[in-house]
Amino acid sequence: MEKKDLSDIIYYMKTISANILLDSKIILEKANISAGMKIADLGCGGHGYFVFPLAQAVGRAGTVYAVDILKIMLENIRRKANIETYPNVKTVWSDLEFFGATKIETMSLDKALLINVLFQSKKRINVLREAIRMLKKNGELIIIDWNEQAIPFGPDLEDRVKFNFLKEGAHKLGIELKEEFSAGQYHHGLIFKKI
Repeated sequence: MEKKDLSDIIYYMKTISANILLDSKIILEKANISAGMKIADLGCGGHGYFVFPLAQAVGRAGTVYAVDILKIMLENIRRKANIETYPNVKTVWSDLEFFGATKIETMSLDKALLINVLFQSKKRINVLREAIRMLKKNGELIIIDWNEQAIPFGPDLEDRVKFNFLKEGAHKLGIELKEEFSAGQYHHGLIFKKI
């Protein structure tokens, strides 16, 4: 097995285990999705854990962009979207750590979701800037990540997002905190509005 294959498997397993521990119902309620919206699930993974419920919520008039750096994840999403007839799901390959890399128009999204993505990056500011770039004015960035608590699973404490840093630096990025909430026993959520 090549090193790249192993890193893909590790990424996949982290995504699966993290999504199992999330309370998707709370997250989708807090996201306040309505018909006709354009939404991106940034770092969507291969199961569409949020992609397909979002696609149902936005309806045929809306669009859900499933964005990931692993092409195999996007192939899985594309296959499922075709089988289950979700023409409003569009897959987009991107490395979110590069500003302007995501082939989604600037200021075109109503909402962007970063669910269990930031803990995996050493370039979190870059990821945030790319997500914010795609949001319309008053669009919302929903960030869900691991709590800052020592537990025997999940990412190492030093890799976890420091939510206070996010809140303190938000204004410099052109966003303001709208809401903070628990996204399950092991996850925390923040909703920012683009200003």
